[in-house]
Amino acid sequence: QVQLVESGGGLVQAGGSLRLSCAASGGTFSSYAMGWFRQAPGKEREFVAAISRGGGSTLYTDSVKGRFTISRDNAKKMVSLQMNSLKPEDTAVYYCAASYGDNTYMISRYDSWGQGTQVTVSS
Repeated sequence: QVQLVESGGGLVQAGGSLRLSCAASGGTFSSYAMGWFRQAPGKEREFVAAISRGGGSTLYTDSVKGRFTISRDNAKKMVSLQMNSLKPEDTAVYYCAASYGDNTYMISRYDSWGQGTQVTVSS
């Protein structure tokens, strides 16, 4: 399994930007599709974005399309989430996750998780 550590969360005003990063160790990073999920207080964890093993295919939940961009650097074993035009409803703990195999939005397919990083968007 791959170990994951997120960074880059914080407090930002609505309309602002943040960039989340996730550093991986162990395993063969390029064998994993990578995803970002988020969980707001009192809500279930939800899919945000995912990227295929080679980076050529991406998936986004509808609410972040056109605002968020997922990318990866297999040489550095890192995946990032650039978040622009942030809204208060984007406030959540954001988790990086790894899925061995194909790109997917299905949370059950992810078996390695980071500890999460808090993103708070003020209105």
